[in-house]
Amino acid sequence: MSPRQSHTGPTVAQVALIGLFVTALVTAQLTASKVLAFELPFALPVAGAQLALPGAALAYALTFLASDCYTELYGRRAGQIVVNVGFVLNFVVLALVWSTIAAPAAASSVDPGAFETVLGASTNVVLGSLLAYLVSQNWDVLVFHRIREYTGAEKLWLRNIASTASSQAIDTVIFVSVAFAIAPAVLGVGVVLPTPVILSLMVGQYLLKLAIAVLDTPIVYAIVSVVRSREGLVTDDASTA
Repeated sequence: MSPRQSHTGPTVAQVALIGLFVTALVTAQLTASKVLAFELPFALPVAGAQLALPGAALAYALTFLASDCYTELYGRRAGQIVVNVGFVLNFVVLALVWSTIAAPAAASSVDPGAFETVLGASTNVVLGSLLAYLVSQNWDVLVFHRIREYTGAEKLWLRNIASTASSQAIDTVIFVSVAFAIAPAVLGVGVVLPTPVILSLMVGQYLLKLAIAVLDTPIVYAIVSVVRSREGLVTDDASTA
């Protein structure tokens, strides 16, 4: 049992944060193949006046909020366990999607071709997210922990924004390039998007994630404060264990 906890077994907060993490992760896998487009009143470098991003951007950003809260409350090792178990669960999503596609369809079923077109594309998304996830989420936990070593319990805002901003940049570049260019070209599943669209997706996704990283800082503070007060967790350096 962690020295910061006076209870045994998982708490409501632990289950809720892990549940949010997994729910957002699975949602991101199933929604990423849709490319969203938002018109802007001004032009951005590379992206122009239209902000394009994968449909999973918001859901995936929530995984970082959940993992940052979990790492702050329960320590680096606990955070890494959640991240790496989530990595394995990506394979479960992939296996379930493809086994459903491969299974025979009833006459009353939705069109099998349309079903495969929509969910089959998630293979590229899962492969892209697997690599991006493994690198960026572990980087997020590592940077969060390292900053906490220097700041102690203070400056939660700094480690939340710095760890998320840097890890999201890594995640965005790996995910978009693999999911929308490399995997479709190698596997022949889905469409290889043009380079300008790829770059636009990277810019759009990262800007949204960066905005969320800044805006969710008060939420992280609120969650951490409430959980600490309800569970009796102390704000010492035990979280680095």
